Amino acid sequence: MLPLEPSDAELRELGTTALEFVASFVAGLPGKPAHDPGAFAADLSITDNARPVGELLDTVRAAAALGVETAGPRYLGYIPAGGLITSAIAGLLTSALNRFGTVADMAPGLVAIEESVLRWLCREFGLPPGSGGVLTTGASLATLTAVVAARRTPDGTLYVSEHTHVCVAKAAAIAGLPPESVRIVPVDDDLRMDPLAAARMIDQDRRRGLVPFLIAGTAGTTDTGAVDSLAELAGLARREDLWFHVDGAYGGAFQLTGRGRARFAGIEQADSITLDPHKGLFLPYGIGALLVRDTATLDRAYHRQAAYYQDLGQREGLPDYAHRGLELTRDHRGLRVWLPLRLHGVHAFREALDEKLDLAAQAYEQLLRFPGLELLGPPQLSTVVFRLRAGDGPTERLFDEIRARRRYFLTSTRIRGRFFIRLCVLSHRTHAEHVLGAVEEIRSLI
Repeated sequence: MLPLEPSDAELRELGTTALEFVASFVAGLPGKPAHDPGAFAADLSITDNARPVGELLDTVRAAAALGVETAGPRYLGYIPAGGLITSAIAGLLTSALNRFGTVADMAPGLVAIEESVLRWLCREFGLPPGSGGVLTTGASLATLTAVVAARRTPDGTLYVSEHTHVCVAKAAAIAGLPPESVRIVPVDDDLRMDPLAAARMIDQDRRRGLVPFLIAGTAGTTDTGAVDSLAELAGLARREDLWFHVDGAYGGAFQLTGRGRARFAGIEQADSITLDPHKGLFLPYGIGALLVRDTATLDRAYHRQAAYYQDLGQREGLPDYAHRGLELTRDHRGLRVWLPLRLHGVHAFREALDEKLDLAAQAYEQLLRFPGLELLGPPQLSTVVFRLRAGDGPTERLFDEIRARRRYFLTSTRIRGRFFIRLCVLSHRTHAEHVLGAVEEIRSLI
C-alpha cells in the first residue's frame, strides 16, 4: 500500500511510472482513431483496499481511449486544443508546490510569474498602462467576470450577434439579467455583427427606457471563425458610452501573428477581452484569461474585506487576484502558461499559429476544386465551413460517413437554417498531412 506521504524512493518510482504512461500516450497519438464511441466497462468502485498504480493506470488508459481524441492531430472539430506537454509538466509542478496564489503575500514569487503572463498578454493586445487581468478556468468564467464588472444597473441590456458564443448569454443569466436583456443584433453577409443595426437597436432601446451597458464583439466565432468589425464596434461603444467586450476565446491568440493582428484592428480599444490559452496557445484544458483596460473596474466589482484577511499584507507591484474575480482558493495557473512560453519562446507559438492559418487556407483552396461542394467563403481564421450543394440530407449523410470512418473528427453547425460541416485547425500536433488527409477523405466520399 502506498502511504499518503511516499518515501523519496517511492515518489521517484511513481513519477517514473507516470511519465512513462504520458510518453507512451503521446507516442501513440498519431495512430489512434479520431474517436471511439465504445462503452466503458470497468470496476471503478472506491473501497478501503489500496490498488497498485500499474493497475490503476491501466484503467485510466482504457477510460481515455474512449470518446473523442482531443489531444490527437486529426481532431478538427469544435475548437481544438492540443494539450502541450510542457504545460502539463508545469501543472504537475504547480500541484506539487500547492501554493495559495490569489493573494500576493502568500506566494509573491508565483504571483509575480502569473502577473508577468497577464502583462505580456496586455502588451500583445495593445492595452494601455493600468490594464491587467486574471487567469480563469476558461472563457466562460472570464466572460461572467467581465459582465459583472461592466454592469451598471440591475436591469441593463447587452448586445450580441446570433453567432456570439452562448457563454455571454449564460453570463448574463448568472448575473441575474433576464433573457430579454440579451439583445441579438443581425449579422452581415460575412456573418459579422452589423454595427449599423446595433446602433439602431441601442437607440430604440434607449427610447423604450432600457439601459444599454455592453456590446460584445467576437474575434473569431465558433461557428465559422468570422471576425466582427472590431474598430467599428469600438467606435459605437465609445459614442454610446458602452462597455466594449471582445470574445477572443477561439481566435484571440492569432493576435501573435501579423495576419491576426491586422484582422483584429480595434481590439486594442476593448474594455475587456476574454481568451482561452487552452485553445490558441495549445495548452491543456483549464486555462482562460480575462484582460481589462482598467483593473480598477475589477477591483470595484470584486474587492471585499473580511476579518480573516487582517493578517495579510500587501506586496508592492503585485495584485491580489482574489480581488479581481470570483475565486479565492484556486490552483496557481500562471506557471502553466509561463513555463511553455519561456521554454519554447514566443516565436514558436507565432510560427505554429501562422501554420494553422496557412493550413485552413490550403484546405479551403483544395475543397474549392470539388464542384459538388459549397463553401461559405475564405476562412477569416482557421475554420473552413462547407456543405454539399445537393442540400441538407446529403450533407448530413456525408458528415455521418466521415464520423463512421473514425479517422478525422469534424463537427457541424447550422448557418441561416442550413446544415454545414466545419473543419477547424488549431492543435500544435496538426500539420499539412493531417489537414490534406481530411480533404482527401472528403473527396473520396462525395
